[in-house]
Amino acid sequence: MSAESNTIIQLDKIVLTDAGKRFNREWIYRHCDLELSVGRAYAITGPNGSGKSTLLQAIAGSMQLSEGAIVWNDQQSKHIDAEQIYQQLAIAAPYLEVIEEMTAKEFLEFHAQFKPLIATVTIDEIISIIGLEKAVDKQIRYFSSGMKQRVKLAQAIFSDVPLLLLDEPCTNLDATGYALYHSLIKNYCMQKLIVVSSNDEQEFKFCDQVVKIMDYK
Repeated sequence: MSAESNTIIQLDKIVLTDAGKRFNREWIYRHCDLELSVGRAYAITGPNGSGKSTLLQAIAGSMQLSEGAIVWNDQQSKHIDAEQIYQQLAIAAPYLEVIEEMTAKEFLEFHAQFKPLIATVTIDEIISIIGLEKAVDKQIRYFSSGMKQRVKLAQAIFSDVPLLLLDEPCTNLDATGYALYHSLIKNYCMQKLIVVSSNDEQEFKFCDQVVKIMDYK
């Protein structure tokens, strides 16, 4: 096997050029030019229903553009196939559910079979960090909405991937949950490319750049 075939593909940059998406005759966004780099954080803001999540899904490679192009580049400036970009990312979003028949530990163990977690902390430590150690044996179905959100954030933030996508990440969290969220970002994500879709400034106040979706209407 050649040395090149042993090279680990690692996302470095995402470039959107004249990107647009429409449903039927309605354009959700158009003429969007963005360059997103690993090690930086970006916020996508705009009114409810304006297309923030739609743009986030295009960045994730899960939704095709209607016009323009999106390119994912690795550290050698080579293109990563759209079909493979899912291996480079983790996402937390209100429309993505957890498996409620599992405990939080079982869910994270299951998730780690498909997307490895960072090696510096164990799953037991993750559960403690997110404040769920007293519920370690409880099925997620019995969690409060805030506890479920902590599990969603944990599976995304602790995944060993360069791209972290967060759609309304503090949904159902109280003030303590917000503080936990910012602590997790600061301690475990500053070397990643982070994209936050939100209208809540408290969710994206750490971001380097704000992208206003209404600028692309």
